[in-house]
Amino acid sequence: MCLSIPARIEAIIGEMAKCSVGEAFYEASLTMLDLNEIAIGDYVLLHTGFALQKISEQEALETLKLFDEFEAFNEQLDKEEQQTGKRIV
Repeated sequence: MCLSIPARIEAIIGEMAKCSVGEAFYEASLTMLDLNEIAIGDYVLLHTGFALQKISEQEALETLKLFDEFEAFNEQLDKEEQQTGKRIV
């Protein structure tokens, strides 16, 4: 199983893009996409340095929101483990 993350294209230089996920920036190859259909401001699914497909802004933002919810949930579990001394599975 692989995990891809939604990333916003900030700049395009040839077949490479500078993408952002929150405040982090990544270089991504656009070779798997049709360059005529990609523009700055578009969202793509990013995996191991490759943009796999273009996605809508709505889908990207919904997915990023879910990631934030998972992170908050994990932080809550960590706090509970620290307080009880028991590992929560």
